[in-house]
Amino acid sequence: MHIEEWLQAIPAGWLYAAVAVVIGLESLGIPLPGEIVLVSAAILAAKGVAHPLWVGVCASAGAIVGDSIGYTIGRKGGAPLFARLARRFPKHFGPSHVAKAEGYFHRFGVWAVFVGRFIALLRILAGPLAGALRMPYWKFAAANVLGGIVWAGGTTTVVFYLGLVAEKWLKGFSWVGLVVAVVIGICTTLYLKRRAGLALDEGDL
Repeated sequence: MHIEEWLQAIPAGWLYAAVAVVIGLESLGIPLPGEIVLVSAAILAAKGVAHPLWVGVCASAGAIVGDSIGYTIGRKGGAPLFARLARRFPKHFGPSHVAKAEGYFHRFGVWAVFVGRFIALLRILAGPLAGALRMPYWKFAAANVLGGIVWAGGTTTVVFYLGLVAEKWLKGFSWVGLVVAVVIGICTTLYLKRRAGLALDEGDL
């Protein structure tokens, strides 16, 4: 079953919980499709299945709490933690991935936590790596909260209103509107991620 179909099949309360849990686990360091779940939930909100405010709130809460737990785990586990993760999840925690993410942290500091929310690699690694590198918690917390709210709230808002526009102009062809909303939402997300990645690589932050 597709993620969107699964979310639509469950009650709204469980949908909000699923958004918070999946995004929280991803932010903690477990490679899960948090962004896909968020976009799917926002599209369902545009179709009246859920309320966009609660989608955004639950997504933000999951992101902030998950990253905070990841920070604690990283601070306690340190480098040996990443060595174990590399053996279990080489595609996500391989030496090259960790080294690249660590390079961003050394280069941009707290900004890597904020911008990392928009980039898949850093979204998974930001919390644990910030803890392992002993970033002061107050700095991490500020960037974590701001990044979580901007990413979750912004994504929900953009996808929700694009979904409403698609439904309005393609009334009577709901499936077409859904496809258009999905495509636009994905393209917007990819564009933002590409811009964030380029900013990091070029040192524009």
